[in-house]
Amino acid sequence: MSVYGPSSPAKRHSAALTDGPDRAPARAMLKATGFTDADLAKPLVGVATTWIETMPCNLNQRLLANYVKQGIRAAGGTPMEFNTISVSDGVSMGTTGMRASLVSRDLIADSIELVARGHLFDGLVCLVGCDKTIPAAVMALARLDIPGVVLYGGTIAPGEAA
Repeated sequence: MSVYGPSSPAKRHSAALTDGPDRAPARAMLKATGFTDADLAKPLVGVATTWIETMPCNLNQRLLANYVKQGIRAAGGTPMEFNTISVSDGVSMGTTGMRASLVSRDLIADSIELVARGHLFDGLVCLVGCDKTIPAAVMALARLDIPGVVLYGGTIAPGEAA
């Protein structure tokens, strides 16, 4: 497949980003992050994580994202991981930080949607782990017209006594 001609038919959106001589600057930028011509000829699939080190709910998502990316590659796509924010009401409970919790849901949804639209992803996998990130990812997918899935990272591990 030539980077100047049509690539995979599954690139319903990202072909406009990567194909043709006029897209050489975009390909150059993506190559600077480690992608190859072969990678860019495949469907681009976003992997959204809500990983953050401020709570246990989303702490495992970097590891999970690696497995998701392996699966996307095995299925013939090119994964592109990105993250967004998350605010824990469990941590901020009883403080003024709690005012940020519900508001964060909309910001998370907006940021996932913006990255997916801005990079013309052909599909999207969202890794989530708490009561704000789950609906936020679903909200983002509902706004986008691309195949996607929201994967819950599982229950959090208990803390350890000191």
